[in-house]
Amino acid sequence: MSIFKNLPVAPVAPKKPVTDTRHGITRTDDYAWLRADNWQAMFKDPSILDPEIRKHLEAENAYMKAAMADTEALQKTLFAEMKGRIKEDDSSVPMKDGPFAYGTFFVTGGEQPRYFRIPRDGGERTVLLDGDKEGAGKAYFRLAGIDHTSDHSRGLWGYDDKGSEYYTLRVRDLATGKDLEDVIENTGGGGGAWAPDGKSFFYTVLDDNHRPSKIFHHIVGTPQSDDRLVYEEEDPGFFMGVGGSMLDDFIYIDIHDHETSEYLLIPTSDINATPQMVSVRETGLEYSMTEGGDVFYILTNADGAKDFKIMQTPVDKPSRENWTDVVPHTPGRLILSHMAFARHLVWLERENGLPQIKIRDRRSGEEHAIAFAEEAYSLGLSGAGEYDTDVIRFSYSSMTTPSQLYDYNMATRQRTLLKTQEVPSGHNIDDYVTRRVMAPSWDGVEVPVTLLYRKDVALDGSAPCLLYGYGAYGISIPAGFNTNCLSLADRGFVYAIAHIRGGKDKGFQWYEDGKMEKKTNTFKDFIAAADYLNQQKFTSYANIVAEGGSAGGMLMGAIANMAPEKFKGIIAAVPFVDVLNTMLDDTLPLTPPEWPEWGNPIESRTAYERMAAYSPYDNVAEKPYPAILALGGLTDPRVTYWEPAKWVAKLREKTTGSEPILMKTNMDAGHGGASGRFQRLEEIAFEYAFAIKVAGKM
Repeated sequence: MSIFKNLPVAPVAPKKPVTDTRHGITRTDDYAWLRADNWQAMFKDPSILDPEIRKHLEAENAYMKAAMADTEALQKTLFAEMKGRIKEDDSSVPMKDGPFAYGTFFVTGGEQPRYFRIPRDGGERTVLLDGDKEGAGKAYFRLAGIDHTSDHSRGLWGYDDKGSEYYTLRVRDLATGKDLEDVIENTGGGGGAWAPDGKSFFYTVLDDNHRPSKIFHHIVGTPQSDDRLVYEEEDPGFFMGVGGSMLDDFIYIDIHDHETSEYLLIPTSDINATPQMVSVRETGLEYSMTEGGDVFYILTNADGAKDFKIMQTPVDKPSRENWTDVVPHTPGRLILSHMAFARHLVWLERENGLPQIKIRDRRSGEEHAIAFAEEAYSLGLSGAGEYDTDVIRFSYSSMTTPSQLYDYNMATRQRTLLKTQEVPSGHNIDDYVTRRVMAPSWDGVEVPVTLLYRKDVALDGSAPCLLYGYGAYGISIPAGFNTNCLSLADRGFVYAIAHIRGGKDKGFQWYEDGKMEKKTNTFKDFIAAADYLNQQKFTSYANIVAEGGSAGGMLMGAIANMAPEKFKGIIAAVPFVDVLNTMLDDTLPLTPPEWPEWGNPIESRTAYERMAAYSPYDNVAEKPYPAILALGGLTDPRVTYWEPAKWVAKLREKTTGSEPILMKTNMDAGHGGASGRFQRLEEIAFEYAFAIKVAGKM
């Protein structure tokens, strides 16, 4: 019997069949009309959305609101709890860079960060950028930060006020706090790379299909229309970005898809020079670069180094034939990132599922690691703002341990605790347990699962569980401190993260074993995690609410089709569920760059049939589905709003069960949801209220 009572009649999307034939296979899509034909223009001006589509989305929102009406008090309680765990006037520890130290802070009640600087060794704080002031009166506003020039006189800052990730750039005089007349529109990422003299910068521009296709050079004080085109990428399958080296010697142009890299260099001694290629793109060869004085350090999978190694090459001879090994490849030890300083090389690696920071003395070659003792934890490596330093910064946390920020002296090996995350409402570590268990999957492979629960929870199968998963792009979900999930733990939930194939939790092979023709391992691993938690009585099938977002939303759609009986409810945030149609539409922003991850069904019948077999939207069938909550954003360029809208329409048409299928579309936001820190908490409170209601724990 459903726990949702007295529901109004659910919206019914009219069917308008559209047929499509590829590789001799014909499919019919009854809900294709929900895809706005003018989506490119609508992302910039949501008011032009087709009225019929808007009416349907608003009807879905009204139905969702009615279904969740009895949770409104609970949502407010959850929000108050989560807000109470946040230090409202929190401030970062400033990072030193030249004569200043830079950081961010919030004010009590403020939604947006404020960027500041102080004199290097302490003194009065100067606010450089006030996010609350800049975003005042806007339904959506996201800052991209501020990047200062080498002489600290100017700042380049960016913002998105639609949620569509088209960023506008402005230039600020840091002495006066006033913006100059320069306005750069339609940029990617909201940042750029300053030339050393601070008189010009490089930036990317997004094309009409929301892809970073061009890099321009802008001279401060001139109109955008006069900007010089530096590079144009003609392959729509590649992402592109631009940045500067720490020593200000080079501008990097980074071109890549999910399996192939290419770097171009512009020496800042000749800012108008033609970009120099480091190593021509070679399918399957990945590399990234950081400068180390007279050498570049290159993190790469060259020569079969599946879990990556670090090489070096002379700055004046960066091409592939001059690369030599520095940190050799070790199977099972995945090197995630690297950075170089005057006397040390630093990298973040993961082995046996756990991260660690390694440091190498560039003169002696001696290496050491920064070690930790907990069973499951998360590390963040922020490095330093200066090249000539022995001190780097890193953060540490676990599911039970609040984040701790350290300075670490690489020469003396001393760590200095700078800050421990405050939980104003209180947090007793001893009340909770963090565990890392291994769930056997269908083929005998062991899947790590991180658990958080209160010590007083009865592990007899009666506890509700929120089981989270992602499993794509090699992204690993850290086992870090999350104050929000304490609201579930305090209500008797077991909070679980399934580190399934498709991430890199157990090395690069773990990623490869969850993509392309092996994609279904991701789904089977997640179901295996649910099976294990049920068998070991951490919870039971009748008490598991699954959650995932974006590519993790595809996971949610797949497990809903494959094993709906094993989940009490499912939360799918901005879910990539219309996989086949999206991968067949090469006009969409991410489709060509995504083909190396999923396959190209336009060119390959095999890829087409493989996707057709698991694409959640295409495999909705007449069966009883659990309660489902889908969340979308109207201006989302990554997973377009019509994916959850079409999926929900089809689920509601097909389900033979009594549980409701709900959808909430944020009409003022995109992929990341609300932009303000408290607005975001309201969204999480809503999701958790759904989980609590479905689990019968209200």
